Amino acid sequence: MLRDITIGQYYKTDSILHKLDPRVKLFGTLVFLVTLFMSNNVVSYVLAALFVAVVIKLSNVPLKFIFRGLKSIVFILLFSVAFTLFFMDGERILFEFGIIRISVEGLIKSLEIMVRLILMIIGTSIITLTTTPNDIADGLEKAFGFLKVIKVPVHEIAMMVSIAFRFIPILLEETDKIIKAQSARGANFDEGGFIQKAKGMVPIIVPLLVSSIRRALDLATAMEARCYRGGEGRTKMKPLKYKTADYVTYVVYALYFAVFVAIKVLM
Repeated sequence: MLRDITIGQYYKTDSILHKLDPRVKLFGTLVFLVTLFMSNNVVSYVLAALFVAVVIKLSNVPLKFIFRGLKSIVFILLFSVAFTLFFMDGERILFEFGIIRISVEGLIKSLEIMVRLILMIIGTSIITLTTTPNDIADGLEKAFGFLKVIKVPVHEIAMMVSIAFRFIPILLEETDKIIKAQSARGANFDEGGFIQKAKGMVPIIVPLLVSSIRRALDLATAMEARCYRGGEGRTKMKPLKYKTADYVTYVVYALYFAVFVAIKVLM
């Protein structure tokens, strides 16, 4: 299960998406999420799915790698769909038993939630798969730099986001090592009831917590040794600059949003 979590992982390859400015990809993700939550008919969801399919094709990231990330949210996905399907009120009842009630409206809404969650996870994971943590931090800092006027610590927030993305795969790898080490010592995490399994997680959580604190302290020491004092007066080795492809991509976003709004109005 841990290997199936792709959030925060960067897939290194040569593609159009990898070469785009991180601000363009951040803006595109925002536009996609807005249109996804505005969707209310089949045509709009098909348009969103086509948009994701084109983005995946342009990213050159294998489909197997992208869909692998869905395994980590199967429980959340099933819970959301089942809760909506069994407990949503509707006029056209298909099945009823006690508090459980399946209606046509509930069935449609549960399918809508399932499609929306799948597209949201895939769409948002593309940005981390095609953008390094440093580029994401630089893009966030540059895009929200205007907030510095009202004393918002944009650089520090972007730095924290970058560090968080960097730590996700590291902590997953550390957790996997701890599980294998404890299993080699005879630990069994699959037997017993819920309480027994919860107690069995203690030998994993404690070493992981200690390791995380140690890594955080080492990182803080390394940053202090390099005289890190925040974003004031800092310069960039690779300053962000828009290219022709970035402007073209903004036009594509505008066309996608315009088509989506037109479909929503007409449908």
